Amino acid sequence: MSETPTMPAPSFAVTGATGHLGRLAVDALLRRGIPAGNVFALVRDPARAEDLAELGVGVREADYDRPDTLGPALEGIERLLLVSSPTTGDRVRQHTAVIEAANAADVGHVVYTSVIHADETELLLAPEHAATEDVLQGSGLPFAVARNGWYIENYTARISEFLERGEIVGAAGEGRISAATRADYAEAAVTLLAGDITDYQGYWELGGPSFTLADLAATITEVTGTQVSYRDLSGEDFTALLTETGMDADTAGFVASLDLSAARGELQTDSPALENLLGRAPTSLHDAVRAAVV
Repeated sequence: MSETPTMPAPSFAVTGATGHLGRLAVDALLRRGIPAGNVFALVRDPARAEDLAELGVGVREADYDRPDTLGPALEGIERLLLVSSPTTGDRVRQHTAVIEAANAADVGHVVYTSVIHADETELLLAPEHAATEDVLQGSGLPFAVARNGWYIENYTARISEFLERGEIVGAAGEGRISAATRADYAEAAVTLLAGDITDYQGYWELGGPSFTLADLAATITEVTGTQVSYRDLSGEDFTALLTETGMDADTAGFVASLDLSAARGELQTDSPALENLLGRAPTSLHDAVRAAVV
């Protein structure tokens, strides 16, 4: 009796593969057992991906702002993780160029990293993501959208600052934030990318166990032994405080608006999707804080 031939692994590509999330997604693909020769890092500057090339990962130039690079980069790619551009204000144009190139290259499945509640929130980051989702929906490509919540690293990267000041200042009130680590979001995206396409198409609201900024302060206090409290301000007062510290008015208003979104509950989700995709509980706030201060 002859053995059933093993199907070759499909080819995977990750855009922004030298960025925080993209690099973690490449790592997650390799840990999943995808051969390095079937993984392609799409990057603006290939020189920054030499470490990936040394692992056997294919490195291809792909610049969101140079559509002529996108077609060659996607040649032969069967599954694409489109990591959203960091350039606010120009994302829709950039993402559309990638989606059009993926369509022309006959990519079989696209996963896009969007933002939590993209189609039903006042969050200032949401409109560009919602518009990209519309472009993807209209493309005819099989797709999944990972609507990522906040990164815990948005806070853990500032722990030294919080410890020095003894407080976290914001305008989030008692709003709960369903944050998770970048590594957890990357692993979830890879599950959507490498798993059964039929099972994983659609929109996925992703976030870890929610917490308030007061909870964050209490957790930092518990882990470090240094007292940190949360001081809540109005949006106007928080904006004024940020400008007093040297932040320009537009940026200060933007940062304050994110906290106000949290206060309105727009950064919270009760969806179990992240845990389901990971096959385990997401990294806890306590563990993330502890890892950041080791």
